[in-house]
Amino acid sequence: MSKKVERNYLEINSIEELNEPNNLASDFLIELVQPDNFQLNKFFYKKIGKSHHWVDRLVWTDKKWINYTSDKSVKTFVLKKKDDLAGYFELIIHKDRKEVEIAYLGLLEEYQNQKLGSLLLSSAIKNAFKEKTNRVWVHTCSLDHKNALKNYLSRGMKIFKKETISI
Repeated sequence: MSKKVERNYLEINSIEELNEPNNLASDFLIELVQPDNFQLNKFFYKKIGKSHHWVDRLVWTDKKWINYTSDKSVKTFVLKKKDDLAGYFELIIHKDRKEVEIAYLGLLEEYQNQKLGSLLLSSAIKNAFKEKTNRVWVHTCSLDHKNALKNYLSRGMKIFKKETISI
């Protein structure tokens, strides 16, 4: 039996459109993963994704993960509280189209519902615009965290496409 899922595609076209949160948590740090570490991406994808039906990459081999994370168009950032991992986001830079996709963004369960999603998304948007892009976009669906769509809209992103899919 299939399940109906609502998917929204959102975009922001200028850094000036970003509405940053007021709650900049000083005890958290967001940093670019250097050198690439496919194990981090794999860890976050599985850990966060298990609650939100992220399944596409579950069949990936380590070689596929390594190829993905070592691609120069992919940048991974992690959110940390001291040395503890709290969340991450992946950006895919499409230089030919002058756009950046926020491929994945999420928080580990123990860091959810603390307003850290707004901090993480704001950082993703700011880092995306550092790539000299004209557009940052993402898609979210009804299986994602209950506050995901609200967070995207609150940061200044606008819906440009909606669809219903069956999974």
